[in-house]
Amino acid sequence: MVNPKVSGHSKICYRPIRPSDIDILEHIHGRLFPIRYENAFFQDVVNGQDIVSWGAVDRSRPDGQSDELIGFVTARVVLAKESEIVDMLGYDSAKTDQTLVYVLTLGVVEAYRSHGIASSLIREVINYASSIPTCRAVYLHVISYNIAAINLYKKMSFKCVRRLQGFYLINGRHYDSFLFLYYVNGGRSPCSPLTVLSISNFRELLSAIVSYMRSGFKSVTARLCKNEGKKISRRAKCKESYTLMSATHNKRNGAVECTGYECV
Repeated sequence: MVNPKVSGHSKICYRPIRPSDIDILEHIHGRLFPIRYENAFFQDVVNGQDIVSWGAVDRSRPDGQSDELIGFVTARVVLAKESEIVDMLGYDSAKTDQTLVYVLTLGVVEAYRSHGIASSLIREVINYASSIPTCRAVYLHVISYNIAAINLYKKMSFKCVRRLQGFYLINGRHYDSFLFLYYVNGGRSPCSPLTVLSISNFRELLSAIVSYMRSGFKSVTARLCKNEGKKISRRAKCKESYTLMSATHNKRNGAVECTGYECV
């Protein structure tokens, strides 16, 4: 393999991965990923044994390199009922033929990164999944420290639906994984549309609830104040009556007359 060089005239094309790609495919996997893949995996990829794949090549490279892989994505079709995300699909057990597409590996050699190749490869997978009538979603795992990949999937409207503690074991150390999901062909969350809220809708709902609670609190406070006012009024009238009676009685007995509510 000759180290590729990106030029302003690069012509990136996409094609299925073939048996002749096995050596370069193994080489790139070994360089990009901390996880070692068995030879059987690569044999399945290049021979299309239950795995679909797309490779990216730069047709503008010199002869002998123009068909050499500079990026790839591999994926597998799985039954929804047997997947780890069956609870995220609003799955109908009566429809046993529902499927998903699981992304196994995605990689682009360093010299060709930040040129939209990874996004294009993922779009190939999404288009493929969309072409399968029974498919409801594309899903994948991302190691927690791979910020570039996390940002890529978020940008492509994948939903981060779960964090899996200790999912990966690399060199004796456990790492968390984020589970990302992209719905296709009418696939949806098990929650009903009435309960699935966007952030903006959630904020509006929260604001309405707070406003309602405030208005309710004000109403209750007003009633309490009104009732308290009535009590004070009744108490004052009682005091006034008592004062007048007391003052009249005292006047008759030669005492000083008191007026107003201050007299007790």
